Amino acid sequence: MQYPMYRPRRLRQSAGIRRLVRETNVRPDDLVMPLFVEEGRDVDVPIEALPGQRRYSVDRLVKRVKEIHAAGVHGVMLFGVPARKDALGTGAFAKEGVVQRAARALKDVSPDLVVIGDVCLCGYTSHGHCGTLDRGQVDNDGTLELLGKVALSQAKAGVDMVAPSDMMDGRVGYIREVLDEEGFEHIPIMSYAAKYASAFYGPFRDAAGSAPREGDRRGYQMDPGNAREALSEVLLDIDEGADIVMVKPALAYLDVVRMVRDEVEHPVAAYNVSGEYAMVKAAAARGWLDERQAMMEMLTSIKRAGADIILTYFAEEAARELG
Repeated sequence: MQYPMYRPRRLRQSAGIRRLVRETNVRPDDLVMPLFVEEGRDVDVPIEALPGQRRYSVDRLVKRVKEIHAAGVHGVMLFGVPARKDALGTGAFAKEGVVQRAARALKDVSPDLVVIGDVCLCGYTSHGHCGTLDRGQVDNDGTLELLGKVALSQAKAGVDMVAPSDMMDGRVGYIREVLDEEGFEHIPIMSYAAKYASAFYGPFRDAAGSAPREGDRRGYQMDPGNAREALSEVLLDIDEGADIVMVKPALAYLDVVRMVRDEVEHPVAAYNVSGEYAMVKAAAARGWLDERQAMMEMLTSIKRAGADIILTYFAEEAARELG
């Protein structure tokens, strides 16, 4: 039909009609909140580069997560900020490591909360890289054993899911084998399958103290110009046993999210990363945009591109907005 018999604006004339015909809806159940946990007690420190976000000690984290859970967010991802670092990042797999203690505490008070452990070494190594070094270069195969120890220690601490974010080749298969051999075959793996070497990670690195001391991560994280390679990485991780595959960052890679969604049946996650969040907060603070509308438009675009799960620092705010 042509104008005037067909008028698309008829279905936009009121909020109620727009809700009725909306094709894409973000739900609180879609959202996972990243959280930073550090050593000590009674720690509640604002993160300057991430307005509204804070680093918590375990005792403060428990109280904070109760609020987040009550808002309707049912999943959190934990990033540890250790007091001490070493060349191998041994704090990442210590029985009494900060993430391990946090996981136990959270599961004690909120058994139905989904607690996800980020499996990486960068925040724990003295050099800031995601794996062990051999003559100044990240040793892929030598790192796998350490990542297996991290995943196993988190599983023993009670996490519901592990999420390797290091981008070492073969790490999903190695972690799956370790978990299965130790009786944790029920623990899912959410793989950072297509993680790009991105400028949008800057605020996170300030928050977690995880920036490399020398060099960068372009030798193991993906080149921003590559999309077909992302699909290859995703399919490799699925073959190795990944239960969920993630694209990171989200906004600059919505085409990759859509490509992955079209090609695989597994759940697809996308990480709305720190720089994407901080840009909205900074612009809103200057009155340059409406923060609430920008937040929801951003999250809707990620969902519309095909993400089933959105990891975002906006999780609590969005959940409250969605009711």
